[in-house]
Amino acid sequence: MRMILVGPPGAGKGTQAARLVERYSITHISSGDMLRAAAKEGTALGVQAGGFMKLGKLVPDEVVIGMILERIKKPDCAKGFMLDGFPRTRPQAEALDAAMVAAGVALDAVVLIEVPDPLLEERAVGRRSDPVTGAIYHLKYNPPPAEIVDRLVHRPDDTAEAVNTRVQKYHSETSPIIPFYLDKGILKRVDGVGDPDAITQRIIAVLETGP
Repeated sequence: MRMILVGPPGAGKGTQAARLVERYSITHISSGDMLRAAAKEGTALGVQAGGFMKLGKLVPDEVVIGMILERIKKPDCAKGFMLDGFPRTRPQAEALDAAMVAAGVALDAVVLIEVPDPLLEERAVGRRSDPVTGAIYHLKYNPPPAEIVDRLVHRPDDTAEAVNTRVQKYHSETSPIIPFYLDKGILKRVDGVGDPDAITQRIIAVLETGP
């Protein structure tokens, strides 16, 4: 299974990514983690990327795409992969698609988790993370055990204002990739409202039985 996971900030991509990676025994490729790992490894593309990152600049799309192609050829991606965090714009989607076609790699699906904007804000503002285990909780929807509440962290970008800014950026920059993958016939829309287990089942259903 080779897929891309897409959705607005607060849609629950992190939760669903972990479950899907386990179910399909595929590798989760976060673009940010990949860039940092390649820079640390000192690969040719990693050195290029590291130079831009040290200057606080965005890594050019062609470098990121080259690194993605390099990454998905590694043995741990033999059974498939989930790409998370890239592409974020339509030009990136088009360039990635062209590069993957040239490399003989075909995507099976682009999973889009859809959640209304007002709910995205509520989810983010109530979100807390455990710095010890990495687990993510929500004060309303997934309350943490009482004994760990005091150590939980509220991310500074999980305020209503910050979330709204990120959501608007998603709509203006990332949403245009949706019609691109729809035209290619691989977009899978999933209702992201409700219990995480139910959402997981919806994703599995569209992946294994069609839209």
